[in-house]
Amino acid sequence: MTDHHASEDGLQAWALPGLPEIHPGDDVAELISRALVTHAGLRPERRPQPGDVLVITSKILSKAEGRIVQAADREDAITRETIREVASRPRADGAGRTRIVENRLGIVGAAAGVDASNTAAGTVLLLPEDPDASAEMIRRTLSETFDAALGVIISDTLGRAWRTGQTDIAIGAAGVRTVHDHRGGTDGHGRALEATQIAVADELAAMGDLVKGKASGHPVAVIRGAAHLVHPGPTPGARTLVRTGDQDMFRLGTEEAMAEGYRRALAGEPLS
Repeated sequence: MTDHHASEDGLQAWALPGLPEIHPGDDVAELISRALVTHAGLRPERRPQPGDVLVITSKILSKAEGRIVQAADREDAITRETIREVASRPRADGAGRTRIVENRLGIVGAAAGVDASNTAAGTVLLLPEDPDASAEMIRRTLSETFDAALGVIISDTLGRAWRTGQTDIAIGAAGVRTVHDHRGGTDGHGRALEATQIAVADELAAMGDLVKGKASGHPVAVIRGAAHLVHPGPTPGARTLVRTGDQDMFRLGTEEAMAEGYRRALAGEPLS
């Protein structure tokens, strides 16, 4: 294990087959453990090894936790999950509005993470209650089962400001470094690095999504070769990746910021 680099063999990633449809009350850690054992029976080289990272789609945790609501209540569900609205625009198809909000986990994204994909018709899923805690529970169970220090990432799909399309990010993490902080080091030319912090948990989440796919029925991926990011015990979770309060430089959409500035100016309030 090294401090700065992946394995000399590079990174490998594969989707874990054999997981059943998840229902409320299911033990996700136990089901993943069984799938790992079964898969290792067919592919012994894929038995969990120290330093492996499991990337788990948040939807299966939402289902296990019973975080399911009727689709007709989707807008109400978004409102209940919302702490702060950042921006809202009419949808191009005229069917309601697109709402960018900060949800109760501190994540800023569309619809507070309320999702209608990969769930039964007529229902939508809310995000898990505490993805970091779920990641730690799964990490502890699997690490004990396989006698190996493993990392666990809970992933969800999110759009990014100024970028088209979505990618998976880490909304929960345990046993794995979420940020690789290069500050204080030097680049290849010997210049000091003063600001570089790589969101490695998000990068691993995106890599996992490439092999899991969106409609393949494989909600778990295994990544090998990132042992330098795995720590054999509790670690700061993915909540550490979220910028809130004074760290959030983009608290409002453009129209909303202009309206707020206008309101404060009329009221004689300071604008900063």
